[in-house]
Amino acid sequence: MEEKKLSEQESLELISQMIRSTRKNMEVGSGNQFLYWGYFTAALSVLLFLLVYYTGDARWSIGWFSMFLFWGFMLRMQRKETPSVITYTDRAILQVWKVIGSLFVLTVVIMSLLAFHYGGVNFSLMLPLSLLYSGIGVSITGIIIRSRLVMWSPLVGFCFAIYMLMAYTLHQAVTIDWYLYFGLSFVVMMVLPGHYLNRKARNVC
Repeated sequence: MEEKKLSEQESLELISQMIRSTRKNMEVGSGNQFLYWGYFTAALSVLLFLLVYYTGDARWSIGWFSMFLFWGFMLRMQRKETPSVITYTDRAILQVWKVIGSLFVLTVVIMSLLAFHYGGVNFSLMLPLSLLYSGIGVSITGIIIRSRLVMWSPLVGFCFAIYMLMAYTLHQAVTIDWYLYFGLSFVVMMVLPGHYLNRKARNVC
């Protein structure tokens, strides 16, 4: 059976349809990961900041690991809300975030092994590393769906991540202000783009 060759115009239209479908699949009703993660992380950042600030007990910072529990919850919800049509761009975005998620797990495993070997490790490094990992994932997602706003939204997070890493290398004390920087970064690179994508998806309908 001879395959039908698409013209240049038909190919461009097919790509455009795939991108529109992907944007629609990212709407809240289908599970907008940006909004879920953005609001959860921002709320968690403020909560942990307040707990550590008012109690003076840094052990509350272990609450950051609840993000892995939330990740498991989101994976379960995602399986229940799989879109009826999954395009190539949907799969590409899914694979990107699988890699990003693997980086989170790998980093925690390596840091835990180093803590066991050396008797301790500063897990505060997870904050700037998480901003870098998440920011890269958001930027790549923006490139795939051809959205400049999404692509450039992690810049604030990148700036805070670089500041944190430089402060660490200069032996400056890690402060709980980092929690607020972290939360603000997620608002800018996930919450705002999430609402933007919702509006775009509704306009397509």
